[in-house]
Amino acid sequence: MFIKTAFMGLLRTLAILIISYYIFKFITRYIAPIFLRRMMRNMSEKIKRQQQDQYTDQSGTVGETVIDKKPSGSKNRNNQVGDYVDYEEVND
Repeated sequence: MFIKTAFMGLLRTLAILIISYYIFKFITRYIAPIFLRRMMRNMSEKIKRQQQDQYTDQSGTVGETVIDKKPSGSKNRNNQVGDYVDYEEVND
């Protein structure tokens, strides 16, 4: 009885592996190219937009300095971090 149960478990595991292999093969053959094609199209459109934006930004007069964004507000530095402790080296 135990051998029959172990054999059925082995067959079930092999069937799952074979079915998984064919599902993976189907996905990589038919679905992945569609996904990759769509991703490549989106990337190419994004690159075209960036190139067009870059070209339109450079259409200013020659020698003109353009600052795109205003620097953020003053940086608040906390100079009261702690006390300075003077130390001496100890020679042995």
